[in-house]
Amino acid sequence: MSKNIYIIRHCEAEGQSANSPLTEKGFVQANELSNFLADVKVDRIISSPFLRAVQTIKPFAEKKKIDIEMEGRLTERILSSIFYSDWMEKLEATFEDLNLKYEGGESSNEAKNRIIGVVNDILASDAEHTIVVAHGGIISLLLNHYDKNFGFEQWKALGNPDIYLLSHSQNDVAIKRLWEN
Repeated sequence: MSKNIYIIRHCEAEGQSANSPLTEKGFVQANELSNFLADVKVDRIISSPFLRAVQTIKPFAEKKKIDIEMEGRLTERILSSIFYSDWMEKLEATFEDLNLKYEGGESSNEAKNRIIGVVNDILASDAEHTIVVAHGGIISLLLNHYDKNFGFEQWKALGNPDIYLLSHSQNDVAIKRLWEN
């Protein structure tokens, strides 16, 4: 059976904390996203519990009358529990060494395994068409799992929002970017 998983990065948000809401522009984007997805067949919606992710998909979920399932494994990757002024260089290094781990954070491989677990659960389910809403860091690691060329520069190029379609059939996976900023 073929399965489609729509991987959506949240719309523009006011910050990075779990409770950061969408900006005014982000709410407009969420409605545009809902319209963009209007004709997409969807069996399930699974979202990071972070407010910005839920607010991103809420207009679509309400329009389609589909419950949003919260999934803790979709939260954003924690780079470190301490602030680094050179955090961008530190993040880039984690794309080069997937086991590199900073104080209080998780390695790229640890974060990647979380989101791969969600995808594997979806593949084992009866749902044929699933939306997953998450964050740029963890989404980029998922895409890197399927395409080793997806790295730091591609992470930087992700938009808010952004949509990738993972099409699974047998043991074959195709990745296609659907959203152009």
